[in-house]
Amino acid sequence: MANQIVWCDIPVLDLDRAVRFYSAVLGQAVKKQDFSGMTIGLLPHNDGEVGACLFTGEEEKPSEKGALIYLNANGRLDDAVAAVTANGGKVIKPKHPIGPFGFRAVIIDSEGNRVALHSD
Repeated sequence: MANQIVWCDIPVLDLDRAVRFYSAVLGQAVKKQDFSGMTIGLLPHNDGEVGACLFTGEEEKPSEKGALIYLNANGRLDDAVAAVTANGGKVIKPKHPIGPFGFRAVIIDSEGNRVALHSD
């Protein structure tokens, strides 16, 4: 079966700040790209994988409430968590096991979004 989630838009207030934050936390470059008259920050992913972008918008705003997106920090969760506060974010639930599904940490990004970092 194909992935149920096909794409995620992550609202941000300051695109450059968010690009720096996610590049540091994910350990890979988030690339700015012009798309349909706006600039987005494209999170690293390969063709055929679920992807996501950072964007600014009038209607969408960062939030600590709502859906929790899990980002891949496989094999480098400790490094990713360490990069959170150093880059303007906040750790609200440090690394902890989630049963047979590995480990996660829940953070607030540099823009005010609650997201999870996941590793096997």
